[in-house]
Amino acid sequence: MEILTTKAENGRKVQVAGEVDVSNASKLRDAIDELLAKGVPSVDVDLSQVSYIDSTGIGVLVGAVHRAHDAGLSLVVSNPQRNVARVLDMLGVSGELGIEA
Repeated sequence: MEILTTKAENGRKVQVAGEVDVSNASKLRDAIDELLAKGVPSVDVDLSQVSYIDSTGIGVLVGAVHRAHDAGLSLVVSNPQRNVARVLDMLGVSGELGIEA
């Protein structure tokens, strides 16, 4: 998995590539938590290059959304590939992650 953080209009974009699973999900959590700790007002986690995500990775995203909300910040997940979007839909977390149908 690779993570690239870039500036966005009023926050940061976190571009994730590869597979997100139990072996590397903590790397994603750390990258997101660093931005939230800095008070970045808006974080967009772009999953367009993620081919697979397991329950650990999904848990990282859901937890990050809750931490952002609690801090008065915004975090959304965008552009999931079709197979990733299907898993998020089946688990009922798409709305919670800010993914629009």
